[in-house]
Amino acid sequence: MVTRLALFLLLTCAAPAEQWTGLVVAIQDGDTITVLRGRDQVKVRLDGIDCPERTQPYGNRAQQKTADLSFNRKVSVITKSKDRYGRTLASVILPNGRSLNEELLRAGLAWWYRKYAPKNRALELLEEAARDSRLGLWADPDPTPPWLWRKEQKSPAGDDQ
Repeated sequence: MVTRLALFLLLTCAAPAEQWTGLVVAIQDGDTITVLRGRDQVKVRLDGIDCPERTQPYGNRAQQKTADLSFNRKVSVITKSKDRYGRTLASVILPNGRSLNEELLRAGLAWWYRKYAPKNRALELLEEAARDSRLGLWADPDPTPPWLWRKEQKSPAGDDQ
């Protein structure tokens, strides 16, 4: 019994954050980039935010902003964990010391992803400020969050629920 408990605790404890640097070599969309770590390409999902999908309003603008800020630049990646798709969840620090995650919120090109970062007050305040200033996607009177948009895309045509 003690052995099973020890194994359970070992497997369920969160790994400590790791920080490393690499060159951004690809931009998949507003909140997913590929960073070259040594010879390995690491797909990084920006933690705590969710950008519009490319086919959503402001999706291309979010992707372009991410590219403008990070493509072909050396960044610091502060890992949190892996998501269900095997991507590294992380905060990305730009060469100027600012957080890419936060810059996208500040520009009104992302939502604070409450479901996965419920206690991140900094992200909450950045989204609130962008919304109050009607920046980016917040210029739309009723923008659709990407998690709802993705759910709608999976629903069969004509299915209301």
